Amino acid sequence: MTLWILSYTRRGRALGARAAAVLQAEGHFCRTFALPKFCEASDEPLTLSAPDWAREAFCQAEGLIFCCAAGIAVRAIAPHVKDKRTDPAVLVLDERGQFVIPLLSGHLGGANELAVDLAKKLGATAVLTTATDVNGLFAVDLFAKANDLFIEDMALAKAVSAALLQGEKVGFLSDLPVKGDLPPELTRGPADLGIHVSARAESPFPRTLRLTPRRYAAGLGCRRGKDAGELSSFFARQLTAAGVSPHELLALGSIDIKKDEPGLVALAKEYNLPFVTYSAEALQRAEGEFTPSAFVKGVTGVDSVAERAAVLAAGGKLAVRKIAENGMTFALAKKEEGIRF
Repeated sequence: MTLWILSYTRRGRALGARAAAVLQAEGHFCRTFALPKFCEASDEPLTLSAPDWAREAFCQAEGLIFCCAAGIAVRAIAPHVKDKRTDPAVLVLDERGQFVIPLLSGHLGGANELAVDLAKKLGATAVLTTATDVNGLFAVDLFAKANDLFIEDMALAKAVSAALLQGEKVGFLSDLPVKGDLPPELTRGPADLGIHVSARAESPFPRTLRLTPRRYAAGLGCRRGKDAGELSSFFARQLTAAGVSPHELLALGSIDIKKDEPGLVALAKEYNLPFVTYSAEALQRAEGEFTPSAFVKGVTGVDSVAERAAVLAAGGKLAVRKIAENGMTFALAKKEEGIRF
């Protein structure tokens, strides 16, 4: 994760540095911000107000960590909170490093998991307040995140949690193979409210929460400077032709020389998808039969970009071969795997 860490005092700055060190050892990328008078070599001086800093962090980071009072954090993030499916994880650490408190996106944003891990490393206590965690119940949003499922209706997701907290049984049906035991709160029998893991718009229960499997990744290539609007239109048309919903997408992939291509970066932002890029050497190692191009190999060093990038990003097999149009290429790959409790 990309994490931004903020502090306001000397003690808070030291705690932020400790947190950054242990998180970076876990593979996270951290930026630490402190008041100029407390900054050390590894820090960036805080020159913005807390809400302005939070606004930038919400756009650029996957997680925010405040080493200060919870009230400061709440006021800073309040204007920017929009949707639990897209909001970053937000944590608060008290200055003495006794408690790690997830404030926002506990499940989908990974704040709870991050808090537990960070607390363990700092010798602190993680304070989880999400009701399903407190009561040891099945959490539909955590289940969805762990299995790459898109929650189609957040209101129904809340209804599922509310029903479980009331001791009611919630139905469960999946089009994908299921590994592990069904939680006791769920039933494969009749139920008024149920969960359906499927890409099909069906309602097997009177009230059905559909969890759409994210099983596809799109591989893309384009001529340098390609117009973002033209790319977006091309991409949408290819998805429609393939019969794939945007909610079924895991990621967009390409070659690393395109990592800053404005049109591709804008497309990933438009669809709220990670944009992953690979070196020519990594693409060459992708397994499968691909459509080679001598021209592409001469420019990039690998015979196929879109198809190979799709396969690597999906961790699966090619589903739609390369389609080329006016300096743009598109391919789809799909991973074939079930879900797990």
